Amino acid sequence: MISMQKNRHKMLSMMEKEQEQRTPEQVLAHYEIEKELAKRLRASSREERKELYTKIYDEFNQRIPFYAESSQKHAKQVAIMIGSPQWNFLRRFLHKETIFLEIGAGTCAISLTAARFVEKVYALEVSEEIIKHVKGPDNFATVLFDGFSIPLLPERVSVAYSDQILEHIHPEDTLEQIKSVYQALLPGGLYVCVTPNGLNGPHDISRYFDFVATGLHLKEYTHTELDRLFRRAGFAKVRAYIGASGFYIRWPLVCIKLLEGILSFLPLHLSKAIARVLLPWDIRMVGVKAKRF
Repeated sequence: MISMQKNRHKMLSMMEKEQEQRTPEQVLAHYEIEKELAKRLRASSREERKELYTKIYDEFNQRIPFYAESSQKHAKQVAIMIGSPQWNFLRRFLHKETIFLEIGAGTCAISLTAARFVEKVYALEVSEEIIKHVKGPDNFATVLFDGFSIPLLPERVSVAYSDQILEHIHPEDTLEQIKSVYQALLPGGLYVCVTPNGLNGPHDISRYFDFVATGLHLKEYTHTELDRLFRRAGFAKVRAYIGASGFYIRWPLVCIKLLEGILSFLPLHLSKAIARVLLPWDIRMVGVKAKRF
């Protein structure tokens, strides 16, 4: 009984801090639904996941109205994106000749904003439910995909972007997806990747209830893990950025990896507490594909 009261107090405190608009009962219902869906994904085979990503996220958006309703508000979100921290970080990589690819575009707010500044935009999403009402200009296209392979011609894209996506991919599929992004990039192309830092998580709905992610964040990564995956996929260089509120600077990746290495030797509860102070931001990394000489 004491434990249940303590957990509820923790949840209410976090909800207040995050200005959560839902009731505790709605948050708990979300948590139970997401854990159920995540369990199905974790237990699935690779062949099953070729169709399951779409089914799971369509079901997620149908069963949790809080998120389904957001897909109807994308037009308003586009107006907000310019000047937002998310946009301010991405904008530096885009030019009028850019062929832009967003993986896991969701409501397409970023992709629709980017369409104003680049030559062409491809917005990839596994959930038809969330993009079925999205409309954009002539240089904008939505594309459904299976969560594995980028359905574009090789070497078509100059900048690929994903935000809060890799953590939703089954760990057995992550390298395959990053390789597919690499293949879609032109020589010299960039993969701009933003994902929650696994050391200071969890960051999905289970943050209110659990010590590690148990919802649809199937794995939250460290800089060290992502650097290894990017290089295995073929990227010649991997850059790290740190900062907040849209102001980000390049930072030596070796320094971050050294800190992560030290934290890995500490007890989990202690390493998380320290990481929330010293590594409070999301991971922002850019993989650079080698130019062809």
